[in-house]
Amino acid sequence: MSVMEKDNSPTEPGWSLLDPITKLGSSLYNAIQGLGDFGHFLGSILHWCFRGPSRMGWRDMMTQMYEIGTRSIPVVMLTGAFIGAVLAIEAYPQFQALGFASRLGSVVVVSVVKQIGPVLTAVMLAGRVGGAMTAELGTMKVTEQVDALRAMAADPIRTLAVPRFLACVLMTPVLTVFSDIIGAIGGWLIAVKVEGVNNYHFWHYASQATDLFTINTGLIKSFFFGVAIASIACYKGFRSGSGAQGVGRACTESFVASFVVILVMNFFLATMLNNIYNIYWPSQAPLF
Repeated sequence: MSVMEKDNSPTEPGWSLLDPITKLGSSLYNAIQGLGDFGHFLGSILHWCFRGPSRMGWRDMMTQMYEIGTRSIPVVMLTGAFIGAVLAIEAYPQFQALGFASRLGSVVVVSVVKQIGPVLTAVMLAGRVGGAMTAELGTMKVTEQVDALRAMAADPIRTLAVPRFLACVLMTPVLTVFSDIIGAIGGWLIAVKVEGVNNYHFWHYASQATDLFTINTGLIKSFFFGVAIASIACYKGFRSGSGAQGVGRACTESFVASFVVILVMNFFLATMLNNIYNIYWPSQAPLF
């Protein structure tokens, strides 16, 4: 058979314009299926959260709160300190040129408390805590410990996922507070001790710009960030592939997905909370 005959043969598969559409439809179907699977998984976690973890789960929750909260404090504080310092370094020349150097404290503190502090704290936790949870649960799945729990009539989600989920959700706002405080102090050190901004003016304008709603905005964001980090990490761990390669891929996917979700959630939460502020306090527009 010649080449021309082989190409024109109806039994030989050829390229078609429908192939890209088919691939796109298949990818979209898989994405929707995965999203539905994740929604069912998150619903199961929330169901067991209201019913409470198992007896072993409560002990595990205390351990996870120590791992997530106490052991993350140094890196979170270090991140907050340098972020506040960098904000002061970058903003001071601009404010100095406009003659508003004394108002530098309001920009630094509000930026850290409302936006940068919660986001960077969540990103650090997604890398440090989310990856660890995914690796731990993925390893338990690969070594069939999850199947052993099912064989003993214990729900793996209630026993393994719920304690980690609750610990992450509870400790993320706490760590955000640490990051905010150290971030404000870092900005103060650069602005007052290095650039020569008046100490009274720095804290005076910072206190005027930072109201209770601004503080609550950062804490609300951190709460939802904790939900995203814990649920994605646990989901990827339970859906981990076999072997070391599968666990490593699950950890990578967990961090990437958490990072993207944090950024997207920050946008929508910032828009929603600013609209709420404008509705209830229309004469006082937020600084950011």
